[in-house]
Amino acid sequence: MNTPSASKSGRRAPLASRLPDFPWDSLAGAKQRAQAHPDGIVDLSVGTPVDPTPTLAREALAGAADWPGYPTVWGTAELRSSIRDYLQGRWRSVALADENVLPVIGTKEAVAWLPTMLDLGAQDTVVIPSTAYPTYEVGAAMVGATIIASDDPAQLAREGITPALVWINSPANPHGKVLDVDELRAWVSFCRATGAVLASDECYGEFCWEAEALSILDPAVNDGDIGNLLVLHSLSKRSNLAGYRAGFIAGCSRLVMELLEVRKNFGMMLPGPVQQAMAATLADHGHVEEQRQRYLARRAQLRPALEAAGFTIDHSEASLYLWATRGEDCRATVDWLAERGILVAPGDFYGTVSTQHVRIALTATDERIAAAARRLTPGA
Repeated sequence: MNTPSASKSGRRAPLASRLPDFPWDSLAGAKQRAQAHPDGIVDLSVGTPVDPTPTLAREALAGAADWPGYPTVWGTAELRSSIRDYLQGRWRSVALADENVLPVIGTKEAVAWLPTMLDLGAQDTVVIPSTAYPTYEVGAAMVGATIIASDDPAQLAREGITPALVWINSPANPHGKVLDVDELRAWVSFCRATGAVLASDECYGEFCWEAEALSILDPAVNDGDIGNLLVLHSLSKRSNLAGYRAGFIAGCSRLVMELLEVRKNFGMMLPGPVQQAMAATLADHGHVEEQRQRYLARRAQLRPALEAAGFTIDHSEASLYLWATRGEDCRATVDWLAERGILVAPGDFYGTVSTQHVRIALTATDERIAAAARRLTPGA
């Protein structure tokens, strides 16, 4: 991370200097080499959906296109109802009221802004996973908080760590690990003992392959008490709505209402037509299962090809990525794959303990996944 310094005027250094360097810029050379492949690049570096947005979402968006007034930050009653029904029906959440749910403009902004909106500062500590989506760190850095990377609440308790905010991510980006009920309960217990807010990023929950994901809103995890618990869900992957920026936060009503008031002042309104598309897609599971089968087929093709090429796949029991290693520095692996026209994300994007892994996304067309598999086949 860049080191902050005071300016001659005594003011804090610019915010940009307090944030990590944007990691994707470092892939420019590898991307150029991959693009030079005679059959073109297979870009598996970024988890951006490539499959069609469901028809029901597009129809709902078009049907609500005549929306001349401002939308509300809290969303329509229909959207709030759809969020509650989805969480209670799909994720076995405790009973929820409107005060427990809040739409957001894609969950990345919610992750980045959450420490600010909770009024955290330099006196606070934020815990993030040891291998983690970079925006957890970015949000904590924005407020100058101390950042601790840990996957072990018991160890944190032994060390007397009392964070203000704890992030967990299951199924996880980048490595696809799924936390079981005992692991989730341990985090809930730790946060209750320390008074920390527990924020659970559950955006990949619909894509589990070898394990079943649980929500921290499930009574099996929280014993019916969701105080100081928040979950984040996105429709980007579930419903191919990344371009719509559609997500939501749910959980503790006190926290959700606090976030609502802050977001009202910031003008963080999800466009009205997008709210209608959200409501339509949350009410339908058929398109989710269709998309799940697409990713499952791509995974079934790409994983054995990687293993045949000498890779070991760790975790990866869920989410849209394969967490792969050749037992070498991740940048050497990036270069090896780039020579074959395949671009992937190096593990050092995600923490200091993941420097021998690369993240390989399943978010490419069937044709591009097949091309990657051919290039990985020995002798091809």
